[in-house]
Amino acid sequence: MSSYLDRIDACNNFEATHYLALLIDGKVYGQVQPAFAQHLAHWPEVFTVTATTVTLNPELVDYTSRTAAVAPVFRALHQQGVIDSWVEEAYPITRTFGGHAELEIERAATNFMGVKTFGIHVNGLVQTANGVEVWVATRSLDKPFWPGKLDQMVAGGQPVGLGLLENVIKESQEEANIPVELAQQAQAIGTIPYRQQGWRGLDNSTIYVYDLWLPEDFVPENTDGEVIAFERMPLADIARLTETTEAFKDNCNLVNIDLLLRMGEITPQHPQHAAILKILYTADNTKSQN
Repeated sequence: MSSYLDRIDACNNFEATHYLALLIDGKVYGQVQPAFAQHLAHWPEVFTVTATTVTLNPELVDYTSRTAAVAPVFRALHQQGVIDSWVEEAYPITRTFGGHAELEIERAATNFMGVKTFGIHVNGLVQTANGVEVWVATRSLDKPFWPGKLDQMVAGGQPVGLGLLENVIKESQEEANIPVELAQQAQAIGTIPYRQQGWRGLDNSTIYVYDLWLPEDFVPENTDGEVIAFERMPLADIARLTETTEAFKDNCNLVNIDLLLRMGEITPQHPQHAAILKILYTADNTKSQN
């Protein structure tokens, strides 16, 4: 039988022994699968690959030169089909949000390099006579990742050059046609980190969670083609779908569980309540004991 802990475990399956450390200026900034590291080894002027590490050329000493050196490598690997998508969005390589960044890389390369990424997820909430309801999006069937899965009303990665609330406003407009004056009322709730490995590498991410309370008569409309439908669901339906199905995109389940805890839908009487609280907000590869 599936459970909330299964959803959390699915997003925290990283095992460091399967990866090579990405070193920049002597510090670890990512984790690279050995097979992908062998592709990087074809550019010895940019990367040095050993049995345990991938090191960016130490002669590249600043943000600009590093960014310029790695860009053609990732472009070539995309053209070869090794990197299977391309977003044309720059992501910083950093350890903390807003902290010092060593360089920037194409978003599609971030998992392959296992670098830290950040994103925003917005719960679209409505207070009704029957209780709180949640707007849920269904992802387009032609999305390269998680096609047809359920998602938060608004979600997106955090690129270079945008603040968190700026990104919430931008993504709210693009994905749900939410006016600026409404989107800017989104409330910052907290963060949920996770480390999920897959064939592309490591998704080492922190989600910044927002709640946006919407008028009861507001209906979101997708404007960028990434969503095929929106549906408003009671919290009980969110709980059932999250706990007993894989209908939601994996990391969206984490945001759902956080919401269900805060709204009292997962109560202290739930048999997994203590275990959920222990592991949901700390990304590590120590799986829960189901």
